[in-house]
Amino acid sequence: MINTKTNFNSTQMYTKSIFLVFIFSIVLSTSYAQKSSVQTEKDFYSLKTIAIPEDVILEVGGIAVMPDGRIGVSTRRGEIWIIENAYGNGAPHYTKFASGLHEILGLAYKEGAFYCTQRGELTKIEDLNNDGKADVFTPVALFDLSGGYHEYAYGPVFNKQGDMYVTLNLSLGDNLGKWHGWLLKITPDGVINPIATGFRSPAGFTVNSKDEVFYADNQGNWVGSGRITHVEKGDFTGNPDGLKFTKDPGSPLSLRPETVKAIVNGQPMYETAKKIKELKLPAVWFPHTIMGISTSDILEDITNGAFGPFSGQYFVADQGHSKIMRMSLEKVNGKYQGACYPFFEGFSSGLLRLRWGLDNSIFAGMTSRGWASTGGHLYGLQRLVWNGETPFEMKNIHALTDGFEVEFTTPAELTDLKNSMNYTVNSFTYKYHEDYGSPIINFHERKIIGIIPSADGLKVKLILDSLIEGNIHEIKLANIQSIEKRSLLHNTGYYTLNNIPEGDKTVITEEYKVMMQHHQSMKTAPSKTSTVSTQKRQLKMPTDWKQPDMVLKISTKPGLKFDIPMFEIKAGAKIRLVFNNNDDMMHNVVVVMPGKGDEVADLAIKLGLKGSQMSYVPKSSSVLFNTALLQPHSSESIYFIAPTTPGEYTFMCTYPGHGSVMRGMLKVVQ
Repeated sequence: MINTKTNFNSTQMYTKSIFLVFIFSIVLSTSYAQKSSVQTEKDFYSLKTIAIPEDVILEVGGIAVMPDGRIGVSTRRGEIWIIENAYGNGAPHYTKFASGLHEILGLAYKEGAFYCTQRGELTKIEDLNNDGKADVFTPVALFDLSGGYHEYAYGPVFNKQGDMYVTLNLSLGDNLGKWHGWLLKITPDGVINPIATGFRSPAGFTVNSKDEVFYADNQGNWVGSGRITHVEKGDFTGNPDGLKFTKDPGSPLSLRPETVKAIVNGQPMYETAKKIKELKLPAVWFPHTIMGISTSDILEDITNGAFGPFSGQYFVADQGHSKIMRMSLEKVNGKYQGACYPFFEGFSSGLLRLRWGLDNSIFAGMTSRGWASTGGHLYGLQRLVWNGETPFEMKNIHALTDGFEVEFTTPAELTDLKNSMNYTVNSFTYKYHEDYGSPIINFHERKIIGIIPSADGLKVKLILDSLIEGNIHEIKLANIQSIEKRSLLHNTGYYTLNNIPEGDKTVITEEYKVMMQHHQSMKTAPSKTSTVSTQKRQLKMPTDWKQPDMVLKISTKPGLKFDIPMFEIKAGAKIRLVFNNNDDMMHNVVVVMPGKGDEVADLAIKLGLKGSQMSYVPKSSSVLFNTALLQPHSSESIYFIAPTTPGEYTFMCTYPGHGSVMRGMLKVVQ
């Protein structure tokens, strides 16, 4: 007789075991997916493109969010447009509010009127008959002009008292309209009050919730890399050209340009500031090509958490890299300093303006004509929207007496935080000199002697054997996961250490001592001398040549262009290439294999801290020949044998941000 009960139980057990295996496999696969999933910026923030009519050339210079939900946008072509339905509640509708103005690079809206900064004027614009179009244009203040194309004007930005701040760009050459290179405070009735000078190209500035002014400058003469500075009355921020007006009535400082030029000798700004009391150090440096190439607008996070976990911090736009970075600040010994971090990239054009929408999204206004950008469009308007999920990020970096404390947005795995192999700290800085930009100098790999995580996994202290004031500190975290098994969305921050906090040094118990220093960063440390290949950069004519078969002369044109887009040369010919950099920016000429331009441009961007040492010429078989990275108004000749294989070889500038547009062709024929 068959024991049906036993068979039934066996079947139950078998079914149950199969079910458990099935459940366990799901758990394992879910766990594996959690560990192996790669999160991106777009998992937390999304871009919403605002459609632009074909007949509207919206080269955005300014954005003003109106209380009724409409958006005012000014353009470099001197127009102001009002956009309805910009939040995606229907098709956007554009109305031309004003035109005929001169390159409006700033726009504000207050009490029913627009205020804009043109090249030579701060203007109040009103619609008194309420027909939706401007009918009254009132000059509030006038600015002197020399006629130089570089004399841009930015703003206005209102303070809490109702006064307006405006920044004036420097011109190129000796001619300079009065107060260019300055921050000006202008009263509603037009009285101009000079506040500070030393600005080169102050395209972005803000008045924060404490009524403090911060401005962004980007690399150029006297500016080694992008930077943001807290500006107070009487400050000198670095470029001495604007000091020519310190003899004029109303100047809050008496420092003269010749005094600065006599003292500056290529030392870092931190050292020079010991000799020039008016020289204001940047609160945060943005390492060039690593964080961006042309810092622009600054936007304080005043959303109280409605845009993510970064309330009170700042979002900083970059025009050339078409992205937004993030900045945290703290006061140490009474002065602002802090760190910058990656945040979100992939905008459609060069970011110039950021403004909060009424829904706590960010409106991003873009333009790239003449100012190349990684975003391929000439202009655009987009919104960045948070989806409500919190990314696992380095939320903040704080300076300690003997190191740094890294704070996270969500708890990290304690075992990961305790592993010394997961950390690299390097320090470096830039030269302060009249030349365009600066290579990285004073590079040091820092020694970590203690790692102390907090019990909740939200913080970790990195104790170093020493700190170097005045240096930028690169803090990299690798293989650290959150307790939900998420990897860091971005794992690097750059802290500008102008002042070391006072206090006792950290007592490190045996549990938290680092017994062996991690040396992985040595693999990416920049060399002390240029590593540009001398074989690919032949500066002397070979001794077995009587003369070149052909001389190619290349110069630059405005708008990141070479003056000659194409040369036809014979295969195997002896070539002398003469590059004259007559631009106001640094450039090189790099000849690459057919179809390899994008690859080489991307490799140049990824060179990181060692890029400037290598003239942004990556070590790649796709690179055939190259010049060095040349300062403005300098030249270099190189010699090479043309490729023997016919084809269309690209010549390009590989300086980050230039490589996508600054190109020409060497057509090699038999």
